[in-house]
Amino acid sequence: MDEAHLEQRLANLAAAVADKTRAGMLCMLMDGRAYTATELAAATSVAASTASSHLARLTQQSLVECLPQGRHRYFRIASKEVASALETLMGLVGGRMSSVRSSAPQHLRFARTCYDHMAGEVAVALHDRLFDLGWLAPDSYQLAESGRQALMDLGVEWPSVSRRRFACGCLDWSERQSHLGGQLGAALLRGFEQHHWVERVPESRQLLLTQRGHKALAAQFGLVFSVSQA
Repeated sequence: MDEAHLEQRLANLAAAVADKTRAGMLCMLMDGRAYTATELAAATSVAASTASSHLARLTQQSLVECLPQGRHRYFRIASKEVASALETLMGLVGGRMSSVRSSAPQHLRFARTCYDHMAGEVAVALHDRLFDLGWLAPDSYQLAESGRQALMDLGVEWPSVSRRRFACGCLDWSERQSHLGGQLGAALLRGFEQHHWVERVPESRQLLLTQRGHKALAAQFGLVFSVSQA
């Protein structure tokens, strides 16, 4: 990249952040969650069409990315590098982050099923922990040998051959962060049920994290949750 192009790119990036509405959207997205254009419009007090225009500008500058999920489109910070840069700028001005409170019932926010895998607070934390432990590779969702062995030791099994994607991020509709989908996500749910770490609530998508599950998550993954699931 030549110097002139670099200067223009920097100017475009600065201009994208300089607008008050776009800056407000970025601050809101800094809580790590993904939001719809409608939610971002309401939070910044602009019309939906105006919000869409601002989000297009932020997307063009690679500050945010769009995640289609069913009939909805969600937006989130594009990368850790963008988040780090914005955090530095917010620190210079003493900014604070805001977020939209989920309207999902607390018992469903905590743990539930999403098709054939786990969703909710527990699943999102587990997704992130698998990366922290180095069991899954960032971005590619490839399973490291250490992760493969550790999960096999826990009795988690998956098909040796399948057309289905092995592992992927699935945007959680209550937490607005990714939980684990694909073959591995389904295998974890099966394993958790076989060990009686989680139990299904009849005629509901809710999952109950058992006392055995609380202990196992703490011992095996270093995850600790409140006992209350009300």
